[in-house]
Amino acid sequence: MVRFLPAPISGTLGMVALALNTIFWTLPLLAVALCKLLIPLPAARRRMSALLTVIAENWIAVNSAIMRVVQHAPWQVTGLEDLRRDAWYLICCNHTSWVDIPILQRIFYQRIPFMRFFLKQELIRVPLLGLAWWALDFPFMQRYTAEYLAQHPEKRGVDVVTTRKACAKFRASPTAILNFLEGTRHTAAKRQAQNSPYVHLLRPKAGGMASAVAAMGDMFDAILDVTIIYPDGPVDLWGLLSGQLGRVVIHVKQRPLPPAWIGGDYANDPVFRADFQAWVQQIWAEKDALISHVLETE
Repeated sequence: MVRFLPAPISGTLGMVALALNTIFWTLPLLAVALCKLLIPLPAARRRMSALLTVIAENWIAVNSAIMRVVQHAPWQVTGLEDLRRDAWYLICCNHTSWVDIPILQRIFYQRIPFMRFFLKQELIRVPLLGLAWWALDFPFMQRYTAEYLAQHPEKRGVDVVTTRKACAKFRASPTAILNFLEGTRHTAAKRQAQNSPYVHLLRPKAGGMASAVAAMGDMFDAILDVTIIYPDGPVDLWGLLSGQLGRVVIHVKQRPLPPAWIGGDYANDPVFRADFQAWVQQIWAEKDALISHVLETE
C-alpha cells in the first residue's frame, strides 16, 4: 500500500491519482453543465443540477478514498450526530491548512447537502477547477476593501446584492455554505501582524458571514461551527499525500441562527454591525479556548 512507501513516492502517486480523478470527473461535469446552459427548461435544468451534484460527490468520494490510503494517524471527530441531508447549513470554520477543505468534504460526505463555498472572482480562471466550480454553482464574489469603498461609496452593498443573486438558486434544493471567517490560512506571523487577541486564531471577518446571512438567513436550519485542530502541526497538500499528516481533531457544534440577524443591514446599520461582530467574536473566543484545551490534553 502507498502508506508503506517512502514519502516522495507516496506523494507523487497521490498527486497523480488526485489529478487523474479530477480529470475523470470534471469532463462529464462540464458536459452536463453545457447541456444545462443550452436547455432552457426549468425541470430539465433541475434534473441536470441534481446530476451535477452526484458527479461532484463521486469526485469527493474518490478523493476521500485516496486520503484514507495515504493518511496514517487517526482522526477524532465529534458532533456529527443529527445532521441531515435535507437541511440548509451555514458552516463557519477556522482556516489553518490547504487540506481543510478536503478534510471537511470527507467528514461531511453524505451527512449534509453538497458543500459549496464563496470564491474570489479571479479563481474562475483556475484550469479545470474554475470551470468545475462554475458548473456546480459555487458563488463567485468580488470583494471590496474598506479603502476602496471609501473612494467608491457607490459600490457599498454591491457584494450583498451579488450574494443574494448567487444564492437564489440554492432555494430549490438543500445546500451547505462554507465560510472561513479568517479569510486566509492562520500562521503565527499573520496572527502577530494582526495583533490578534486569540492564541490560535486570526481575527474573524464578520462581513462575509453577514453577507451570507443577509442573502440566505431565512433558509438556514443551523450554523455548523467547525473547529479543525492539527495537534502534530498542519501540512499542505503534498504533506497529506506523502503521508505526513498527523492526528486531526475536528469538533462540530450546531448553533441556531439568532432570528434578530435575519434581515439585518450590516453595511449601513452600525448597531447591528457591532452586535453581529460581538456575536462572531464570542464564537471565536470559544473556538480558541477549545483549541487550547485540546492541545493541552494531547
